[in-house]
Amino acid sequence: MEITSAMVKELRERTQAGMMDCKKALVACNGDMEKAIDYLREKGLAAAAKKAGRVAAEGAVTSYIHMGGKIGVLLEVNCETDFVAKTDTFLNLCHDIALQIAAANPICVSKEEVPAENLEREREVLRAQAINEGKPEKIVDRMVEGRIEKYYKENVLLEQAFVKNPDITVGTLVNEATLASGEKISVRRFVRYECGEGIEKKESDLAAEIAEMTKK
Repeated sequence: MEITSAMVKELRERTQAGMMDCKKALVACNGDMEKAIDYLREKGLAAAAKKAGRVAAEGAVTSYIHMGGKIGVLLEVNCETDFVAKTDTFLNLCHDIALQIAAANPICVSKEEVPAENLEREREVLRAQAINEGKPEKIVDRMVEGRIEKYYKENVLLEQAFVKNPDITVGTLVNEATLASGEKISVRRFVRYECGEGIEKKESDLAAEIAEMTKK
């Protein structure tokens, strides 16, 4: 199986292991991401992954209001101890993630949470686009999967580029916080509200209204 740079990058973000170690792990595990994580853990190279199985039941629920009350976010971030939950570093992380949600409007926390029907619909649209572009059938599926990765980066919180530093993802930000605190830190859930969202707004046609008035 071909080991792509995107796969190596994802494994590095999930484990904080070195780039070459990540590539070797993926080659040894024939591209299987979960097996590669276990491989790195067995070798003692996956710092953040070692904490992945630990229970993080403490943490904080934080709120963030943006644009003068037009957008609001409620967010739960978990850690292992109440001590870490009360540190400025942890609270600043919560604030930064809430800011990310307000600005980037993700639909869920992780890839695993993307509704299957959303992915299926997206694949159908992307496949139709590729065919309409005249792409050869034999490469359409590969193109679709590449564009699905772009969909993840645009819509999944942990895959999004961090608004304060686009060179890293939110997932990397959380992994770095895990390493710095010595505890497992995870984003559990969030809700984003936008004023007027979902309400069908009446569109006024000023020119039509004036024309109607002149008939009287």
